[in-house]
Amino acid sequence: MASVPSVEESRFVDHLGEMRRRLLFTLVAFLVSIIGAFIYVKEIYRWLVRDLDQKLAILAPSDIIWVYLKLAGVVAIAVTLPVAGFQVWQFVKPALRPREQKATLSYIPWLAIQFALGIGFGYMIIYPMVLQFLEKMSTDFETVYTADKYFSFMLSMTVPFGLLFEMPVIVMFLTRLGILTPARLAKGRKLSYFLLTVTAVMITPPDIVSDILVTIPLFLLYEISVTLSKWAYRKRLIAIGQ
Repeated sequence: MASVPSVEESRFVDHLGEMRRRLLFTLVAFLVSIIGAFIYVKEIYRWLVRDLDQKLAILAPSDIIWVYLKLAGVVAIAVTLPVAGFQVWQFVKPALRPREQKATLSYIPWLAIQFALGIGFGYMIIYPMVLQFLEKMSTDFETVYTADKYFSFMLSMTVPFGLLFEMPVIVMFLTRLGILTPARLAKGRKLSYFLLTVTAVMITPPDIVSDILVTIPLFLLYEISVTLSKWAYRKRLIAIGQ
């Protein structure tokens, strides 16, 4: 005789089903976004190579397709981030109070804004600094850039900053949910600084100046996150009447 699922088991299965639906919706949004971005990817490509003195080389006919997919993928990530954030919000919404629902919903548009700011920071500051350093090292060589390698390098200098710039928004969101607190962030400051320093060293040239120029903004970003967490924590206490 088959056993009847308990209420807890039924709820767990329902939550898994809802999570799967929301993940699927996010995936569909990403695929639609990358298709839409692919329509304009040639214009994006031309804008990014506008200052190059030479045309980028390709080693195989399929190389340019992969380059276009990478560029379209970055645009799709920027578009999909708010969609993914909204799906997470919808998933946790039943457990939130009305004021918490409204407050956390207001953070979602900032996911795309912060990602764009991070990409801009990497592209306008970090990428030219690193490229100039490497070009000075290669003066004894004849340099020929392939499109695939060039954009792989560019994206490795920009996309990580787009993701790191999400830190303040994610911290505020998790603070309003009660998962993070300013005390926990302050307690984990040393570990966070260490991880941010390692990240900075890994994505910059092997010289102390570049490391410092990248590490300081990341530390500042963390402290901004801590400050915003304190503000969000006070708001949360007010919302729950404490």
